[in-house]
Amino acid sequence: MLEKLGIGIIGCGNISTAYLGLAPLFKGLEIRAVADMNMAAAEARAAEYGVQAQSVDDLLANPALDVVINLTIPDAHFAVSQSILQAGKHVYSEKPLTLGLADGLALRDLAAAKGLRVGCAPDTFLGGAHQQARALIDEGRLGTITAGGAAVMSHGMEHWHPNPDFFFLPGGGPMLDMGPYYIANLINLIGPVKRVAALTSSASATRTISSEPRKGQTIPVKTPTNIHALLEFANGATVNLSTSWDVWSHKRVNMELYGTEGSLFVPDPNFFGGTVEFAGPDGVIAPVEPWDHPFGRPNYTTQRGEAMANYRAAGLADMAVALIEGRDQRCSLERTLHGVEVMAAVLTSGETGQFVTLETTCTRPAALSPAEAQALLV
Repeated sequence: MLEKLGIGIIGCGNISTAYLGLAPLFKGLEIRAVADMNMAAAEARAAEYGVQAQSVDDLLANPALDVVINLTIPDAHFAVSQSILQAGKHVYSEKPLTLGLADGLALRDLAAAKGLRVGCAPDTFLGGAHQQARALIDEGRLGTITAGGAAVMSHGMEHWHPNPDFFFLPGGGPMLDMGPYYIANLINLIGPVKRVAALTSSASATRTISSEPRKGQTIPVKTPTNIHALLEFANGATVNLSTSWDVWSHKRVNMELYGTEGSLFVPDPNFFGGTVEFAGPDGVIAPVEPWDHPFGRPNYTTQRGEAMANYRAAGLADMAVALIEGRDQRCSLERTLHGVEVMAAVLTSGETGQFVTLETTCTRPAALSPAEAQALLV
């Protein structure tokens, strides 16, 4: 039995530091090489973390690598993941898996033909807060979930990202960029989606970068930046999901679910931790007594000095163990493909003004108990 899988990374941008820095927390993972179209970027990241820098072609041919993490820009996800599979290696991709259903189905068919696995972020739904919310639902505390709401809204990425152009091009936008966290958690909590409808717009045809080093430059907006969707789930629940980069401030909560026996308030699915709140028939909202879930423990300090839980790469670690044990992985192709179709259908509905019924479905991922999470850690 393999004790560790050799991991490679293609794409040495900002997100690569999370995987390189956090992978050592987990069993079964050993990042051995990184690659980037810009060899200088690969060499700099390799020197920082003590791994090998390679060209993309050399990394794909590296026999010491079992899984390759795809950290390229969203528009390149399909082509890069396809090349990884063609090289005979398993894929773990950053979100979104692809920009549309057809490409996702093509990856599914290629992986099946080659007997390989495809996994995909986000894995934040494995966090302690979201697994506690899942446990409350599975215990029946909410009764039957009938409805809910979720919102991730701000004023965009051009205020902090050094090169925000791709966020405002097809393949970007708040639904494809931030929506995966919310949809993955809704699948975790409720299950698959049956059909969707949406209204979409953009407040401006251009954006002005206010971050360095390109402060003052104007970039085009060619994808909706204000999206309000209605999701009907297979179990009958209806949830409104708002994703927008046209909002300066708001008071909407990140996620709340309403059931026949109570209401559940879930912290931001973009993060692993946070406080879960619940209200029963008396209507009184109160924090749920936190449980000691390993992926909810603060292990990271933000630039603002705030302690938070950050276990990015947990989904990759679960995939590694799933490969070794021959079981289903929680961040599976089936679930991420369904999530891709949900987001693509939302954008299609915004264009056509029609409900869109989904072609794919999926199961809920297995819950991740505190003991199971602890078993993934070194």
